[in-house]
Amino acid sequence: MGSASGEDLAGRTVVYGITGGIAAYKAPSVVRGLKALGIDVHVVMTESAGHFVTPLTLQTLTGNAVYRELFPEMPPDAHEVEHIALADRADLILIAPATANFMAKMAGGIADDLLSCVVLATQAPVLLCPSMNVNMYNHPATTQNIDTLKKRGIHILEPASGELACGWEGAGRLPEPDRIVAEAKKLIYQKDLSGISIVVTCGPTCQDIDPVRFITNRSTGKMGAAIVEAACLRGAQVKVISGPVDIDYSPWAQVVMVRSAEQMLESVKENLKGADILIMAAAVADYTPANYRASKIKKGDKLSSIELKPTPDILSTIKPMKGDAFFVGFAAETENLTGSARSKLSSKGLDMIVANRVGEEGSGFGSDTNSGVILTPEGVLDNFEQLEKEVLAHKILDFIRERV
Repeated sequence: MGSASGEDLAGRTVVYGITGGIAAYKAPSVVRGLKALGIDVHVVMTESAGHFVTPLTLQTLTGNAVYRELFPEMPPDAHEVEHIALADRADLILIAPATANFMAKMAGGIADDLLSCVVLATQAPVLLCPSMNVNMYNHPATTQNIDTLKKRGIHILEPASGELACGWEGAGRLPEPDRIVAEAKKLIYQKDLSGISIVVTCGPTCQDIDPVRFITNRSTGKMGAAIVEAACLRGAQVKVISGPVDIDYSPWAQVVMVRSAEQMLESVKENLKGADILIMAAAVADYTPANYRASKIKKGDKLSSIELKPTPDILSTIKPMKGDAFFVGFAAETENLTGSARSKLSSKGLDMIVANRVGEEGSGFGSDTNSGVILTPEGVLDNFEQLEKEVLAHKILDFIRERV
């Protein structure tokens, strides 16, 4: 999730509030994740937070002074009203962990320390990450306070469930730092795809031979996952139709898991209605066994060949359903890249096609980078070489955004 892809987050400012809970020990990891994006981080600690993590640690990681007191004896800048300056500087206020006590103060509009004053004074978005004992989290007072804050437009990242530091089991764990950083990133990201609905197909399909064996391909879903992540960050409503993969898709996307080409076709037809954009990044199998064996083929059984038949061509099948939607296809080729892509662009009625070179190191299936060409009916838009898939995902979305 580095700042090399998509919008450059360098120069953005996050005011990071830390309140007094055991989960504050994760704060340094959150800071490191934000800094890795190029974000300027200013930490504000409550008095009780200092019992769990030291200001020196956070000052070292942020490169900035750590703010703790509402009325410091020697403010960093005597010409500033500190809590107002921090509130105005922020592109986002992040509070992790957010204790039950602090959320109660926020819900009541109480401003009796530096952090609560900053929150009350800011016009930036505020993200709370609650963390506490499960009984405290489920208490009617806490539930009501969270509902009140949500109604005011405060963003809440729900806690994870599991074993808590107090020994109880249940909801109340602070989400992992990577998840917190991802949510913060999304809130300050450009929203140029807001209001746009995108369906993305990802991964391979598996065509079963018998209950044990199947035909598939080398697709890992990485390219599709990068597109899904980028589209979600930029504000789109994203549905993912995925074959079997060993990756996690963006937490903001709606994911539909399928197995075969036939299942993927049916899911695309079902979810295409109302979509503004379809991106067919999946590597759909071209062939499937003509006859499925209901019982496992034994090793000693005579088997000289497996008869295959073509799978349904998804894009050709849904072509009559296109309407005003913008269709993007993908092609994996080992030779004649541009010519093959141009032929598919025309025959399948696509608005854009991304052709990847496969069969070489650093490009295609399983790789973190891709090489290839992007075409529209008007001609070649871009040739790319060894481009990180995250960066390529944003480049593809940039080209789409110019055309929809």
